[in-house]
Amino acid sequence: MKVLPKPERHAMYAVYEFCRIVDDIADDQQGDPATRAAQLDQWRGDLTSLYAGRSPGVAEFLVPHIRAFGLVQADFEAVIDGMAMDVAGDIRWPPAATLDLYCDRVASAVGRLSVRIFGMEEAAGLDLAHHLGRALQLTNILRDIDEDAAIGRLYLPREAIQAQGIAIGDIASVVGDPRIDGAARIVAAEADTHFRAAQKILDAGPKGHLIAPRLMAAAYSELLRRMRKAGWQPPRVRVRHNRLALAWTLVRLRLGR
Repeated sequence: MKVLPKPERHAMYAVYEFCRIVDDIADDQQGDPATRAAQLDQWRGDLTSLYAGRSPGVAEFLVPHIRAFGLVQADFEAVIDGMAMDVAGDIRWPPAATLDLYCDRVASAVGRLSVRIFGMEEAAGLDLAHHLGRALQLTNILRDIDEDAAIGRLYLPREAIQAQGIAIGDIASVVGDPRIDGAARIVAAEADTHFRAAQKILDAGPKGHLIAPRLMAAAYSELLRRMRKAGWQPPRVRVRHNRLALAWTLVRLRLGR
């Protein structure tokens, strides 16, 4: 986000601060579900109050950016709804439709907020948010299989797991089965489809500050490529971003503007 002009940069920092706060609520393994749900409900209530012109409560830091960029209440609420899915019960091998809904809420909704800050036209912006959000979230899911399993979660879709002949049951047995590689590759193929769709939108040259989404698309598609090369058979080694390659990608994107 540091590549953005100052007003847009500060707005994106505020959106990501919001995301970090509600994500921490969802991932807090110490608090009980009822307390965490109540904290998310406070955010919903304060956002409703903010948009109604009353006291913004905990959402006060978002006010100037909502006004400056016309950020939509429903997109903030969608992010909260996604976090509430994690609070309601640890997600394990969800049906593909449920996984897609989850990705829309926790990633594409953030994209919808972001493209308004980037200054994109609505149609192109919404399409980019849809595809790039899902591509990034699916890549994160593939990267974090073991970390998620350690806290009782597995976001790979039920259909992909069962297609490999893996029995749904104990989470350790599922992620420890060598055939999980096949399930992960199904998800990787879906992520690739979304990356290609997002790149097509970016290549069309829509208006807006696009260096940030271009960099995210380049960085995460490369991460996915490296994960696919390494595979997902246990024991897995966590694949990380190559910071030098990211810096070079940023240089290329700046020179190509």
